[in-house]
Amino acid sequence: MNVQEAIVENNTITDVNDIKETVGIPLVENAKMSMRDVDVFYGEKQAIFGVNLDIGVNEVIAMIGPSGCGKSTFLRCLNRMNDTIEICKVNGQLHLEGQNIYDPKLDVVPLRARVGMVFQKPNPFPKSIYDNVAYGPRIHGLAARRADMDEIVETSLRKAGLWEEVKDRLHQPGTGLSGGQQQRLCIARTIAVSPEVILMDEPCSALDPIATAKIEELIDELSENFTIAIVTHSMQQAARVSHRTAYFHLGKLVEVNETEKVFTNPDHSLTEAYITGRFG
Repeated sequence: MNVQEAIVENNTITDVNDIKETVGIPLVENAKMSMRDVDVFYGEKQAIFGVNLDIGVNEVIAMIGPSGCGKSTFLRCLNRMNDTIEICKVNGQLHLEGQNIYDPKLDVVPLRARVGMVFQKPNPFPKSIYDNVAYGPRIHGLAARRADMDEIVETSLRKAGLWEEVKDRLHQPGTGLSGGQQQRLCIARTIAVSPEVILMDEPCSALDPIATAKIEELIDELSENFTIAIVTHSMQQAARVSHRTAYFHLGKLVEVNETEKVFTNPDHSLTEAYITGRFG
């Protein structure tokens, strides 16, 4: 039994240096986003170690792993949400269609329109349903006339699978919707500015099974037009919604493969141990 197998067997993986033979660079033809040698620090503490990952056009990629493994931290790098944390420092190359998204000259406002984010808990603005969806297009000047804005709002709500449920109460508060409806409203708000990539950080963790199923169906539909990266604590959800799955452990990307392979025949013993419930 080698060191790696012994660590898995004894469930004592506590040091990132014990994680051996992680993936190389999993190249993707026609990549939408490419990340190379990404390190993330919170002050002196390193949270992400040398991650290399490509995300393909119209791909749904799921990021899984134990709590605290760095998957959400890495996701937040992809639209510079970590900029909001003063002690956070990101090193490495992160590109969106060849453009360095950490270029000091880059304006993060249009970046976050191109790479939108849906958070763990639904967070509608204290505004009407209509104004929640219209907020982004107004800021970015995407509608010259009221009729144009009406069309954006309706189209976004339709894409989010919410139009039929709210079309007669667009001017009522978004906070009055159910949890699942609020999360779909947040998705509508995100897609209203026509992003290219949608990041989802455990978008169903606060929802009941019925609402979760609707969000999962929506992810499948949205992947026809958007590239989606989702962090999830649910392996079942990753298996249902994603094309590829990336397994993180202690800040390292241990494995990324086609989802079916990850869940049936993973390359790495750490992945297998997590999938089979031996730790995590």
